[in-house]
Amino acid sequence: MALQASQRLNVVLVLSDDHSAPYLGCYGFPIRTPNFDRFAAQGLRAERMFTAAPQCVPSRTALMTGRMPVAVRMGRFSSPLPPDIVTLPDLLKQAGYFTGVCRRNYHLDGPANASNSQPVFDKHGLQTFAKRLDFVDRTNDRAKTPAIINQFLDKKPAGKPFFLWVNFSDPHHVWDATAADPPYDPAKLPLPKHFPDLPGLREDFAKYLGEITRVDEEFQTVLDTLDKRGFARNTLIIFMGDNGVALPHGKGSLYDPGSNAPCLVRWPGVVAPGRMTKDLLSGEDIAPTILDACGVAPHKDMSGRSFANLLRGRAYEPRKYVFCQRLAHGNSPMTPQTKSSTFDLSRSVRSARWKLIYNCTPHMEYSPVDSARDAGWQQMTAAHKAGKLSPEIDKAFFTSPRPVLELFDLDNDPSELNNLAGNPEHAAVQEELMRALTEKMILDYDFLPLPLPN
Repeated sequence: MALQASQRLNVVLVLSDDHSAPYLGCYGFPIRTPNFDRFAAQGLRAERMFTAAPQCVPSRTALMTGRMPVAVRMGRFSSPLPPDIVTLPDLLKQAGYFTGVCRRNYHLDGPANASNSQPVFDKHGLQTFAKRLDFVDRTNDRAKTPAIINQFLDKKPAGKPFFLWVNFSDPHHVWDATAADPPYDPAKLPLPKHFPDLPGLREDFAKYLGEITRVDEEFQTVLDTLDKRGFARNTLIIFMGDNGVALPHGKGSLYDPGSNAPCLVRWPGVVAPGRMTKDLLSGEDIAPTILDACGVAPHKDMSGRSFANLLRGRAYEPRKYVFCQRLAHGNSPMTPQTKSSTFDLSRSVRSARWKLIYNCTPHMEYSPVDSARDAGWQQMTAAHKAGKLSPEIDKAFFTSPRPVLELFDLDNDPSELNNLAGNPEHAAVQEELMRALTEKMILDYDFLPLPLPN
């Protein structure tokens, strides 16, 4: 029996930008995020949520379509989502939901007013989100978040359930937060093992954490606005990062810091408070999970898997693998000086213990996305040239060409610094992961050569 409109579940999906796990207090990291921590205690914390790509546009593509970015032809930042691709809001709108997206650019309609692209978009009607959703907002001022959400709710017809996608700007580079008061002391921060202990990296990392403290405050304004309007009890709220931190080994790479995002879920009366899961979850799974929770059938082409039964505490078969795709980044044209930060093509498959990375452009010189001019990477580069980096870090960042295959034992090497590809002791694991990745690439109609020869 179908639920009445007044009984149907509302959904709010909140995304922070460039936010790696474990950088929230509820994940055990020493950072001031009291609002996220309190929210996590009210529902489920996922430790192994992986975005489908380590970059904004392709990652958000998977969140909205339940499919990998390659499968829906979204390999370029300047591309709008093809009009024929069915999205989560399309299906919810057809099911009677009032749908909206707000706060900053959501990245799936191409860049607004791009001089070369816009005439083509206009000529062929390629920008579709104004038609797909009932409410579209690109306001970049974080102070206006409550007012924008209220505007959306004011437009919602009485009795209609709603879906709202809220996009934060933080902690995206450039890191200019002033909310961390007092600021984080760079000298006292625990550095990831894949960072050399350099003053510039400590300073960059401290600034990044300040952005997360600021986004913690903005997140609470979303919760407060929903509560004041009486929607807290009948609203599924999912918070996650769209991809990882823009520091070395993070955003733009297929190592865990590039795609392992925090993910918190509150579903009053359904998700027991204080739950945690280590099950593998993918950005592909968000759309089918939301649809399942709302009683709406997923589109037949969705490759993601609903984890709604995990949230409900029912029998649930976890994923064996998650996959990630690295594609072109940004809108800059190719030049002889282009580095991996702008153009890199690679794929990965990850199990609970192992990861295989398949690099199809190994000759592209590595450079971190967004932060290459900052003190951290500049000091790392200088230390490399002076021969002052540890051998494992120097090899991880400055090997050229990079290996085509990388294999990591994540139980024993969580920082992904010891490449085991080609090691006879792990040949069976490598073969298993290559076969899983090959199957996924075939099913996604991936344009890259397959890692296993026919």
